Parts: sequence; structure tokens; C-alpha cells
Amino acid sequence: MNETLPALTARGVRKTFEAENAPVRALRGVDLTVPAGEFVAVMGPSGCGKSTLLNLVAGLDVPDEGAITVAGEEVTGRGEDDLARLRRKHIGIVFQFFNLLEGMTVLENVALPTIIAGRRRRMAETRARDLLDLLGIGDKASAVPGVLSGGQRQRLAIARALANEPSLLLADEPTGALDSEGGAEIIELLRRLHAGGQTIILVTHDVDVAEAAERVVRMRDGRIIDADASQDGTGVAVQARST
Repeated sequence: MNETLPALTARGVRKTFEAENAPVRALRGVDLTVPAGEFVAVMGPSGCGKSTLLNLVAGLDVPDEGAITVAGEEVTGRGEDDLARLRRKHIGIVFQFFNLLEGMTVLENVALPTIIAGRRRRMAETRARDLLDLLGIGDKASAVPGVLSGGQRQRLAIARALANEPSLLLADEPTGALDSEGGAEIIELLRRLHAGGQTIILVTHDVDVAEAAERVVRMRDGRIIDADASQDGTGVAVQARST
């Protein structure tokens, strides 16, 4: 992880989706800086634009205007192959509904991104076992995801997202499909990962979940309406804003 560069910078990001009745302006000019090593919660009601922002940061969608940089590399303006390479290098994604490969074992799910990135299978599986042990599901390595509890499935999804040692971990409502106990386990796990130096951006509509982060960015109607001050990695206070 490069400590001299922000994990994320977004400048003037706008996104509109075509709808049957009228265009939906999902993002209306968002600026956001996340220093390396920070844990940020992006919070707001459904439809406020927070998941759209996460998808744009991950390169899963393209902004209409603005620029996004992750660990010093531009996300915007790249082709699909180049975006896939950037995601393998810098970005881990945790989805609300896990998106696991049900026909593979737990170990194979975690090892696959590392194999795709070019590591030998033995090295990839060693990395996967280490992550499964770290996240408390090492004894499930030979199982298939379908036999795991909801909390265990999300731990597996987080292990997979961490496989290539990403600069930035993106978590989109990671507790949304879990009961309260499973959700609390995942939040505690994210806190531990952050304490170990992992940069995390968490999207949530839940106040209790957002409180786990060290900074909360609040969104409404495609705009950032409030954000705690933080540091930009050089000791200078920064503020997220919309224009």
C-alpha cells in the first residue's frame, strides 16, 4: 500500500441514468478524498447515490463527468481489460449478497483472484489459507459456500476481496443480508482489518454500522451533504464536498 498517495480521489463526479419517465441524476458533482489507511462510511437513504459512487470507484460503471483515481492510478477513461487489471491490483469488493462461486470450494473461491492475477496455484492457495485462518473460517476450506452461515459467507467474500492485497477495500452494505449477530461479527472484522492498516470504504444506510468507521460521509439526492474532516495523507485537513 502506498502511504504517500490518497487511496481515493474523486473530483466533480456526475452520473445520470436514463429512466422511462425522466433521467435520474444519481450523482450531482461529488468530490471525495480518502487517505490511505482510513475507514470511511458513506451513509444515506436508498437512492441517494452511495452505491453508484462505489460502482464508479470500482470501475464497474463509468461517470458522465469527473475523474476518479485509486492509489494514484486513474480509473476513468480506461478500457475493460485495463480496468480489470486495475481492480486486481488495487481494489477488493465485498457485495451485500456475497456473489460467491457456488460450484467451487471455500479455498478455491479465495484462491481464484490470485490465480487470475498470475500467481502459481500453490502460492495462491497458501495465501487463501492464511486469509481464511485470519478471518476465522480456516476449518471450512474444503466446504462449499452453500453450507456456510450468512456470517461465514460474508467472511469468505471478504477473504476473496483481500486475496490480492488491495489498496482499497469497498464494502457495499456488507451486513444487509445478515442477522444482527452476523452483522456485528462482520463489523468487528472490518474494524480489525482497518486496525491492521487496510483502507476501507463502507456503504450503508444503517447508523450503527456507520459508527464503526472513523469518518462518516453523508449523502442525499446525489450529493455529499456532510463529511467529517480527515487527513489527506500529508497532514492537511480535507473535506468531502459536492458542487
